Amino acid sequence: MTPKPFQPPQRILMGPGPSDVHHRVLSAMARPTIGHLDPQFIVMMDQVKSMLQEAFFTANALTLPVSGPGSAGMEACFVNLIEPGDKVVVCVNGVFGGRMKENVERCGATAIVVEDEWGTPVDPGKVEAALKANPGVKALAFVHAETSTGVESDARTLCELAREHGALSIVDAVTSLGGIPVLVDNWGADATYSGSQKCLSCTPGLSPVTFSDRAVETLKARKTKVQSWFLDFSLLTAYWGGGAKRAYHHTAPINALYGLHESLVMLHEEGIEHSWTRHSMMHQALRAGLEAMGLGLLVAEGARLPQLNAVLVPDGVDEALVRTTLLNQHGLEIGAGLGTLAGKVWRIGLMGQSATPHHVTTCLAALEAALLAQGVKLPQGAAAAAANRVLLV
Repeated sequence: MTPKPFQPPQRILMGPGPSDVHHRVLSAMARPTIGHLDPQFIVMMDQVKSMLQEAFFTANALTLPVSGPGSAGMEACFVNLIEPGDKVVVCVNGVFGGRMKENVERCGATAIVVEDEWGTPVDPGKVEAALKANPGVKALAFVHAETSTGVESDARTLCELAREHGALSIVDAVTSLGGIPVLVDNWGADATYSGSQKCLSCTPGLSPVTFSDRAVETLKARKTKVQSWFLDFSLLTAYWGGGAKRAYHHTAPINALYGLHESLVMLHEEGIEHSWTRHSMMHQALRAGLEAMGLGLLVAEGARLPQLNAVLVPDGVDEALVRTTLLNQHGLEIGAGLGTLAGKVWRIGLMGQSATPHHVTTCLAALEAALLAQGVKLPQGAAAAAANRVLLV
């Protein structure tokens, strides 16, 4: 068989990520490839770093995009800051808290797990009790925006608790950056990582990370080598650290960084506060439409992420068939539940370029049609009408 160029189908991406990528970002990625030590590429690197600092609301000197997805950013935080024998309090209220625990253990450290029910925020009271019961904890790790459930935890309070007990804070902001406030300096967060494919609406494959001065000092004071050569920030900063002279570390994903640069330019043009407002408004419209169909959300009001909505599957509905119908008949992708929520929820993303009125009304109309096809009784057209009442305010 003669190989042919791959032509992907046109999709509307409204799952847990990736989100739709704007044509400006795709066009930027098609620009001519230059060397990763080219003087003009270095100019662009400095701009990426500056715009990431703006997005993270930080002045941290060590701010860079790791060459790899959000999972690489997560691993970078742990391997640089955690050594064998350390103790780390890990908050688990979904899939990604569990991955943090796995990283701690692979670093040869002890994970002290604070568990909360999936769909509920991390309980600061439980965290404080764990920190008090385990003096000398090296770090507190938690997920700000848990992608598996659609719940937001109180990052400011958790970072403050870590500081009060002499621990570093490691914050997963993969789904939050650009969609809701991520205020690194204001929170006193020490290590924060995100991903390019969620609310930044770039392609997958890059993970913005920022370290506080306290985290950098911890890295410098290590007794052992960082467990990963590729993710060792003491080496990476020689390439990303600033100035015209850069030390070769690895061949950076040049065209992917063009895309991240463009997506950050677009975020700057919109204004990050306006981006937060847009995500909130689209969530309110989606919620109104879901409620008009008689559908509920997993997470209690006040802790819901606007950009990731865990929708409860009605009794008697084949949830997998609904997702297949949306994909095959409408070109629309939504996500399934993970772990204990498998088969119980759909995860509908409103992230970045996928957080628009058109996305909301298209999703509601497609979901309504799929449910009607399974015999669910609901008022036809009510969902879109309810959403539009919110959007037209």
